This record gives sequence, C-alpha cells and structure tokens, in this order.
Amino acid sequence: MRTCPATPTPDYALDDRLALTTPAQVRAIGHPLRRAILGLLHERAATVTELAQTVGRPKSTVAHHVKVLSDAGVVRVVRTRRVRAIEERFYGRTARMFYVSVDRGLDGVALPADFNDFEVASRESAAAYDERRLWAFIRHARLSEEQAGEFWERIAALVREFDRLPRSGDTVYGFAVGIYPTDHPHLPESGT
Repeated sequence: MRTCPATPTPDYALDDRLALTTPAQVRAIGHPLRRAILGLLHERAATVTELAQTVGRPKSTVAHHVKVLSDAGVVRVVRTRRVRAIEERFYGRTARMFYVSVDRGLDGVALPADFNDFEVASRESAAAYDERRLWAFIRHARLSEEQAGEFWERIAALVREFDRLPRSGDTVYGFAVGIYPTDHPHLPESGT
C-alpha cells in the first residue's frame, strides 16, 4: 500500500471554531458540493482548478460555490502564486470546525437548522457497510442535559484530534459522532 508523506493539516493557519450566526452561512455549508469543498480544504489549501478536477465538476460551477463559501466567511484566500500573467488563488477554510450558534442570528431571526451529519454519514457509509469495512456502534444512556453537554465536550476534543491527523494514507475515512435525545425505552427506577 502506497502512503503519502505526513503533512500538517491543513497547510495554512485557521481558527479552531467558528460560530455560524447568519442564515446565509448555514445555507452555504449545507450544500453537498460545498461540504465536499470544505472537506478537501481541511487537507490543504487549493485552487478552484484543483478543486474542480478533484470533484469532477466544471471549474465555473466550483468557482460559484467557492464564492458562496467566501461570501459567507467560511473560506478565504490564504495565499497566491503568480503563474505567467495570472495570479492563482489558494483557498482555505476560516476554521477547523463550524457550528450553528444556538443563539438567534445577528438580526434576531432564528437560524435554520444545520444539515444532518448522520444523514450524510449514512449515505457515505453504505458502501463501507456492504464491503464489511464499517466500524460503528450505537449506545443509549439516561443522562442529565448537563452530563450530555460535558460528554459532548470530550467528544469535540476527539473530533479536533481527528481533524489534526496528518494526511498520510490513500483512503479517506469518515468520522461521525453525535449525542441526541431519543424515545428509546428505559426501565423505571428500581423499587428496591
């Protein structure tokens, strides 16, 4: 198996987290192609041409989506390079992790819901499941909201660790985690 040399991820400076506070920002990251672009930019800065080649879409289409992401403040030009008479722009994310603010937006309007990561992971993981290459589990526990929040902070630290792993292999692995309330049945308190 061929492996690529380990490189820092990504190869440019960026914030750790960015709260999305406008509907435009949430809509920007909700589009599947834009999520793919953001995922690629997690590895390293890239030009529109490189992104278009990688996702197999026309350069004009990718340029449009990069502009939407840029206008939303989730990507930016991180460096340029002069190629003949043209200045080539390399785009990068503004943060490792984006999250929808639980507060109302800047204009006081409730923000739209973020996309469902599990729905995305379900589609992405189907082939791995069929090939018996999916590692997954689901567990249920009765917790207070405070306990769930504390546990989530520990999970978020693991996500940050995963985000910083060197890009050194040939296979891209997905990593989906979450905590959510459910109506899973539970036993009543013991009478003893």
